[in-house]
Amino acid sequence: MGQLLLRGMFAGLFAALLAFGFARVIGEPQVDRAIAFEESHTAAEHQAHAANGAAAEAEEPELVSREVQAGFGLLTGIALFGTALGGLFALAFAFASGRLLKFPPRTTAIVIAAIGFLALYAVPYLKYPANPPAVGAEETIGYRTQLYFTMMVFSAAALAVAITLGRALATSLGSWNATVVGALAYIVLVTIAGYALPTINEVPNDFPADLLWKFRIASFAIQGILWATIGLALGALVERSKTRVAY
Repeated sequence: MGQLLLRGMFAGLFAALLAFGFARVIGEPQVDRAIAFEESHTAAEHQAHAANGAAAEAEEPELVSREVQAGFGLLTGIALFGTALGGLFALAFAFASGRLLKFPPRTTAIVIAAIGFLALYAVPYLKYPANPPAVGAEETIGYRTQLYFTMMVFSAAALAVAITLGRALATSLGSWNATVVGALAYIVLVTIAGYALPTINEVPNDFPADLLWKFRIASFAIQGILWATIGLALGALVERSKTRVAY
C-alpha cells in the first residue's frame, strides 16, 4: 500500500507539472484580462466618486505580486493539489481494483479517473462553473463556495448510491444492464440536486463573454489534464511494477 501511495503521489506531481504548463500558457492570460477589466471598473468608480466630491476608498495593499501569483504561487498550489489528489487516487485504486473493477491496472486507473472527474468535478462544475476575477461579489464568496461543495457532496453520494445499486442488481440483470441502471440512477439524483440548489449568476452585464468562456474552458481543461494524467501515469506505474515482479 505504501508503494502504491507513493506512485500515486508521484503521478499527481507529474500531472500537476503538465497542468501548470497549460495554466501558465492558456489560463493566466485570461486572468490578466479579467484583472484589467476589474481595474478599469475600479478606476471609473473612483473617478465618479471624485466628480461627486466623495472620498474614494483606499485600495488595500497587494500582499503578493501578480508575477508571483502567476508563477511560483500557481506552481506551488497546483503541485500540492496534484500530489494530494494522486495520493487519494491511489487509495481509490487500491479499494476498487479487484472489488469493483476487475480490469488490468491501466484500464482500472482510467475508469476511476473518468468516474472521479465526472462525479467530483464535471457535474459540480456544470452547476457552479469557475469564475475569473471581477465576477462575483466579495460578500458571497463563502456562500458560493459552500454551494459548490454541497453539490460535490451530493454528486459523490449519488455515485455511491449508483455503485451500490448496480452491484445489487448485477446478479439478476447482468453486469451491463445493472451498470446502465446505476448510471441512470446517478443522473436522476444529480439532476434533482442541481434543480434543488440555488442558481448563482453574478456576471456583470458588460463582462466580455469570450473571456468568461475561455476562462471556464481553461479551468475545466486544467482539471481534465490532472485527472487524465494521474489515471494514465498510475496505471502505467502499477502495471510496470507487476511486470517486474513477474520476472
